[in-house]
Amino acid sequence: MQELSDKFKEIYKQIERFCFDREDPVRAIRNMRDFYEGYDAFGLEEEEIKILRDRIFDQYELTVREIVDFGLFLLKTGKFEFGSLAISMIKKHRPRLDPYAREKIKEWLDNGVENWAHADTLGIKILPVLFELELVDLSSFASWRDSRSKWTRRAAVVSLIWLRKALPAEDILRFIEPLLADNEKVVQQALGWLFKELWNRATEITEEYLETHKESIDRYTLKQVISLMPHSKAKQFLPPKKVGPKPQSGPRNKKFVPNRPRPPRAQAGKPKPYKPNGNRD
Repeated sequence: MQELSDKFKEIYKQIERFCFDREDPVRAIRNMRDFYEGYDAFGLEEEEIKILRDRIFDQYELTVREIVDFGLFLLKTGKFEFGSLAISMIKKHRPRLDPYAREKIKEWLDNGVENWAHADTLGIKILPVLFELELVDLSSFASWRDSRSKWTRRAAVVSLIWLRKALPAEDILRFIEPLLADNEKVVQQALGWLFKELWNRATEITEEYLETHKESIDRYTLKQVISLMPHSKAKQFLPPKKVGPKPQSGPRNKKFVPNRPRPPRAQAGKPKPYKPNGNRD
């Protein structure tokens, strides 16, 4: 982890003190259910994070470069509130983002972000601003889409949801094609979200794309988008299920014993012979 300057050591101590003073284990445990990938948190609320951010900005003059450098340090601690604070701090400086900040934010996602909440916040609040400031375009954004980090890939897809009005639907659909076979559930969830929003805005283009690629799109993702459609239309986009014989480890009747002797069956039409029981009455 990077070495902090004296100024940021002082800020970090203030952050720790603020979080420990307001720690709420009950809220942290309650929030844990939403983060299957892990959740290391103090249990602070979003408004408390904003109060901490404003205190830091009131006491220190920080440049964008200092914020993105310090933000990477905060994210790598693994503490949920520290990562939320880093994102909240850079949100205040969105109009001043520059190429250095762009590369550092990608590094945040590649090496620091560890949950869907931080990935989605960056995808919603920060990455679209990089397009607005012409710091990236779809061509250069491909490195985000192709990142080894599932959180970078997810954030890239989520950002396109907020750019669907600024970019042609055809270009967005062409851009995400390499992700159709992505094995990460968090990426497929984002793709399903994007498809639903595109279907609402460009129905014909999206349906044509779904029809063309339905064999390669994850079935879970397809189910997300067709949940909005009438049933008569939705079923045409699902590829047929691959139905095969179920593997059978043993006989259907668990009590069946293959070599057990069986009594002979009585032949039809022949009455059983009479056997007197010895009674003379």
